[in-house]
Amino acid sequence: MCLRGIGLVASLHVLVACFPASGQRRVDVTPLFGYRSPISITAADENGQTVGKAHLSSGSSIGIAVGVRYEETAVIEFRWTRQNTETRISAPGAALPSPFDTRLEQYHGDFTREFILEEARMVRPFIIGSAGMTRFSWPGRSSSRFSFGIGGGVKFFPVKWMGFRIQAQWLPVWVNPEVKAFACGGGCLVVLGGKLADQGEVSFGPVFSF
Repeated sequence: MCLRGIGLVASLHVLVACFPASGQRRVDVTPLFGYRSPISITAADENGQTVGKAHLSSGSSIGIAVGVRYEETAVIEFRWTRQNTETRISAPGAALPSPFDTRLEQYHGDFTREFILEEARMVRPFIIGSAGMTRFSWPGRSSSRFSFGIGGGVKFFPVKWMGFRIQAQWLPVWVNPEVKAFACGGGCLVVLGGKLADQGEVSFGPVFSF
């Protein structure tokens, strides 16, 4: 985890250096608390035959976003999110251990464009686009896949250095090629396949701007 954090900070500095200065840059730090929808992924056996679905349960999430405001209404940031959940396999007639404890971690680069309302300047609607990696971790096994997101929300800044943020995103994960995710006694194996695995998230948190 420490190495990943160092890598994210280093990447952030590189990306910020690519943008021309526009006044004095500010750094926004946002602890995030959210709720994620369930994910369903096709499940197959070791022969490639579809046996059912793997369902990752919905649940709460935590995270943090650190970004640089390189323009007054534009922020580029890195966001880390974690959800502790479980995976259930719906495979009628298959002897599969279920459920599995599951940890989902997401590492995304975000671009946010805010809009200033002249009649209410402390309120800033925004749109957000993101891309990065989602890591699924099961007991004794893990897999990372490309993911992206689009969404929007609102920021409230009663004072310049502190505000509040609420947002909603569609966060699909590209699960091809297959993810050999589960193994059990007796030689059984479950392979996760398909294309996009859909997930949505609503999150909120305070914004500290330095």
